[in-house]
Amino acid sequence: MQPAARRGHVTTAGPSTTQQATVTASPSISGDLRLLHTIDCGDQLLCCQFNNDGTRVCAGACDGTIKVFSVSDGSLHHVLADNDTRKLGLPTTSMRFLPRGPAHNADVLLVTYSGGMVKLWHVPSHTCVRTMKEDRQTMICCFNPSGSKFITGGSGPGIYMYDAQTWDKLGIFEPSDSTNVMDGHMSRVYALTFFPENDDRFVSGGWDNTVQFWTMQSKHSLRRLSGPHICGDAISIDKTGAQVLTGSWRRSNTLEIWDAETGAKLIDIPEDFRGQSQIYTCHFLGLDHIVAGGSRNNTCRLIDRRILMSTGALNDLPGGVYSTHINARGILSATSSTNLYLAQTPARP
Repeated sequence: MQPAARRGHVTTAGPSTTQQATVTASPSISGDLRLLHTIDCGDQLLCCQFNNDGTRVCAGACDGTIKVFSVSDGSLHHVLADNDTRKLGLPTTSMRFLPRGPAHNADVLLVTYSGGMVKLWHVPSHTCVRTMKEDRQTMICCFNPSGSKFITGGSGPGIYMYDAQTWDKLGIFEPSDSTNVMDGHMSRVYALTFFPENDDRFVSGGWDNTVQFWTMQSKHSLRRLSGPHICGDAISIDKTGAQVLTGSWRRSNTLEIWDAETGAKLIDIPEDFRGQSQIYTCHFLGLDHIVAGGSRNNTCRLIDRRILMSTGALNDLPGGVYSTHINARGILSATSSTNLYLAQTPARP
């Protein structure tokens, strides 16, 4: 590990085991959240992601650097950077771990960068094993549940599909030329997610105020729902595959739940009593909870779906919450400014 890359500092809710601890301002915390670590990564963070077993968490920064921390004590384990990322210094925009299977059991991380690079990192050896360059800004990536394919979205309306082993481009999902239907996106794509345990169906969202529903067998979307203004990783499908959660970067109707089959809106989730947040990131957490974060109010909320109220929150954060993720033990990661926050929730995915 290069000494210059050791810019992460951590404070913990209890005794720290790391030797690089420093005093870092923590947010106020309320309700059913327990703050575990506040880690200062030294540069603005745009995305975070737990590995498959939840023991490591990655934080992607505006300078293209990815830092990998231990969840147990917040210590810095690896820095993922190479000549490409150091030379260009462009933001890390999304990260997804390859689902583990019979072919491998190591931590393998797919990463997109705003300059159009897509990289595959072998995290234990902090080695980039594959790189390609798309002809656009690349903002989001997603594996299908089996890990056999991945898709990317970005500054244009097209969604690209690749073979996860060969990295051959298998197709582009895009709108048709018809003026009578909107069967694809017309602008930037910021969110992609597959239905649970389904390699064929996925949804997408972006700036054109639609959520599009796709199957891998068709280059045009099957249907859409209209309304959500998606500006981050802010679409989630619940474990049953029956409901879709969307988060919009706007001042009203920011969190909505939709019927996944009919597209009918089921619920408008009320704003937190502390004030409005324009949403960048949201996820279903198990059957009974939702996590959401954004800007303007700079809050990360834990919401009980049964009563549609916040039961926990990280408040008074130093900047907008651009990314959240939850591991299998219900630990929440959230980014705000240069800080990565880890907090224990009472829920499980």
